Amino acid sequence: MPRPTRGWTDEQVEQVVGNLLRAGVITAAAVVLLGGILYLVQNGTAAPDLHHLPEEPNDLRSPVGIVQDAFARQSRGIIQLGLLLLVLTPVARVVFSIYAFARQQDWTYVVVTGMVLAVLLYSLFSGQG
Repeated sequence: MPRPTRGWTDEQVEQVVGNLLRAGVITAAAVVLLGGILYLVQNGTAAPDLHHLPEEPNDLRSPVGIVQDAFARQSRGIIQLGLLLLVLTPVARVVFSIYAFARQQDWTYVVVTGMVLAVLLYSLFSGQG
């Protein structure tokens, strides 16, 4: 008689990861599209100044500022939020992988994937890389 498994099968994990990545990319694309449309509605008739490219405003340089601008319905904040969601999609995949490996009681992969998450978070928030 086969022994019952306590965790998920590899196929189930792959299915959830695929759905997670797909949902993250589609959501990010929809948010960027919404922000782009709003930007064009607000600024579509202005001629671009190609000789002077301004720096990104300080409020769009941090996740908190991006979220605040997006909720304030500022088009550039919405676009940046979509890009932030796109960057966070693989991070969400790694977090889910840690959870899935723990359910499978595969502690070696939990530790290795935890180190991958630490490196990802360090590179995202340290300004390095």
